[in-house]
Amino acid sequence: MDMSFFSSKSINFILCALAVLFSFSCADVISSEKVTETVSSVEIQEPKPGIYDFQKLLSLVEGKRVAIVSNHTGLIGSTHIVDSLLSSGVELTKVFAPEHGFRGDRPDGEEFGGGRDSKTGLEIISLYGENRKPTKDQLGGLDLVLFDIQDVGARFYTYLSTLHYVIQACSENQIPVIVADRPNPHVHYVDGPVMEEKHMSFVGLHPVPIVYGMTIGEYAKMIVGERWHGEHHCDLTVLPCIDYSRSSDYNFPMKPSPNLPTMNSIYCYPSLCLFEGTVVSAGRGTDYPFTIIGEPNNQNGNFQFTPEPKMGASISPKHKGVTCIGYDLRELFQGGSEISELDFTWLVRMYNESSNKEDFFLESGYFEKLAGTDDIRNGIVRGESLTELRSAWEPSLNGFKKIRAKYLIYD
Repeated sequence: MDMSFFSSKSINFILCALAVLFSFSCADVISSEKVTETVSSVEIQEPKPGIYDFQKLLSLVEGKRVAIVSNHTGLIGSTHIVDSLLSSGVELTKVFAPEHGFRGDRPDGEEFGGGRDSKTGLEIISLYGENRKPTKDQLGGLDLVLFDIQDVGARFYTYLSTLHYVIQACSENQIPVIVADRPNPHVHYVDGPVMEEKHMSFVGLHPVPIVYGMTIGEYAKMIVGERWHGEHHCDLTVLPCIDYSRSSDYNFPMKPSPNLPTMNSIYCYPSLCLFEGTVVSAGRGTDYPFTIIGEPNNQNGNFQFTPEPKMGASISPKHKGVTCIGYDLRELFQGGSEISELDFTWLVRMYNESSNKEDFFLESGYFEKLAGTDDIRNGIVRGESLTELRSAWEPSLNGFKKIRAKYLIYD
């Protein structure tokens, strides 16, 4: 058997278990209860979200009227944090829900209203649509707001903008914020053009690169420390991840949003999301979103697919019912911590292979909102190499790295 199949942590666990069994066979005085106790005390240190420090959280929210900003990713094991708080007697009064809703089942870009959670009866307030920032009335009577949402580490993932507006609203109304930190699969590298002010929108509110290499707790500290939320003081507490470092690999126990169903799609996402601002489909409306690419006018691709309405693209996915020609990238971007930079190879390639280059970039300007700059589009049209494209963002990227360093929690 190939021993590389086993991680060092797995081997340590096996050795510990064998040691326990050996001691049992050599000492008749050890009871079966004692053996069970000994085995259960052998803990494998795996990274866990900050919410797993539940007793610490309870000490912070005890006796307070609390609202939570969360969705389906707010889990402790298989139990939602809302259920854990309610069963512990916490006075949880309402839930603020980001894009995709509290249950995480609404399509990308679909606006939705509030309502009541069918299980708990809690009021659900949408923070996606016309109301993206909690109002003074919605925050009325609260002593604390808890934020617990799984981020994926890419600037255009809108949960960062929801975090921004929550911090801003709470600081304006003197309400403390707790951010329960969660691991970021792209925490180990920093890359991409830094967002320019003229292109800022809900898919990029801050002067950060596409991959910023920070957990959402570290990012919250940066929002407050750099005063991006405004001049009001924010009483911010970050509940750190457990047994976590920048070199930790972490597999999500759930899909963070409908179109990121696998770790492979999450690893692809920062490099492929710019296709959303082009005629190229990144696989929405298929079983493999953000791992396949294609468009009807591609002339060289070796892979075909046809987008159809599906979960996460239930209304009208790009090129619905039309055969797209491109590439299957499911075997790429699987390295996790081995990925060290963005890969725009496929963006340049798809442009060069399109038979309709004039219409390749959408005229809505959405590409620039995702890229954060005009430089990428202009450089591709001019025929610049990947090295030349990268050289355009290096100075501002280095400037961001100096800002980022002030707010890091983990080694």
